[in-house]
Amino acid sequence: MFYVYILYSKSIANYYVGFSSMSLEERLRRHLSSHKGFTGRAKDWEIVYFESFDTKTDAILREQEIKKWKSKVKIETLISKL
Repeated sequence: MFYVYILYSKSIANYYVGFSSMSLEERLRRHLSSHKGFTGRAKDWEIVYFESFDTKTDAILREQEIKKWKSKVKIETLISKL
């Protein structure tokens, strides 16, 4: 199983879109750990949206589609449809 997920940090008011084959709990734990990447800038990330896929290719394509939006409004619209 593969996941596309969206994280949100209140402290920096930003979204992060990613994909993973590991459990969402483990992936979030790694985002919250100390590191130099984008998500290392905040320690309050939470998963606000996710989709499941059977193939890595489908997950990557969906992640790229969402990232190409480059729009908080479109991401918030997607999240609000839950």
